[in-house]
Amino acid sequence: QVQLVESGGGLVQAGGSLRLSCAASGNSFSINAMGWYRQGPGKQRELVAAITSAGRTNYANSVKGRFTISRDNAKKTLYLQMNSLKPEDTAVYHCSAGGGGRNYWGKGTLVTVSS
Repeated sequence: QVQLVESGGGLVQAGGSLRLSCAASGNSFSINAMGWYRQGPGKQRELVAAITSAGRTNYANSVKGRFTISRDNAKKTLYLQMNSLKPEDTAVYHCSAGGGGRNYWGKGTLVTVSS
C-alpha cells in the first residue's frame, strides 16, 4: 500500500508562483508513474502533468511553459513548480501514483489564485 501526502498549496496572486510537493511512503515497488491532477470549481478533473520513473514528462496544454513536474526518487517525493499562475489555475490539486494496475491518490491541496 502507498500513501501520498501533498503540501504547498495556498493563496497566491496572479503571476505568482507556488511549489507543490507530494511525499510518498509505504510499498511503492509497483509504481512506475506519478502525476498531478486538478479539479477546479464547477469543472471536471484533469491531468495537469505526469512523469515516469525514467523522467519522461507530459503536460496539459494549458500549463505548458508555466509548470514543471519533477521527481526525486531517493526522497520519494514528487514536485510541481507552478509559475505565472492564473486565476483559472485555481483548483484542488491531487498527487497520484500508478503502476501494476493499481492507482493511489493523495487527499489534495488547495491552490487559489486571486486576480
